[in-house]
Amino acid sequence: MKKNIGKTDKMIRIILAIILAALDFFEVVKGGFSWVLSVIAIVLLVTAFINFCPAYTLLGMNTCKNDN
Repeated sequence: MKKNIGKTDKMIRIILAIILAALDFFEVVKGGFSWVLSVIAIVLLVTAFINFCPAYTLLGMNTCKNDN
């Protein structure tokens, strides 16, 4: 896997994941939509920590400044 997520993108993903998880944890959003937010938060965290986003590969995007 070639890294395609840069530092700024990584921080944005982590912050969004925390916000989405907090919405679910504090029950701001209830029902089935809270599960959707939890899944999105998990996906954002996983992609941030492995520095790879499959959607970026499909779209031909790369926010990583390193040429790995």
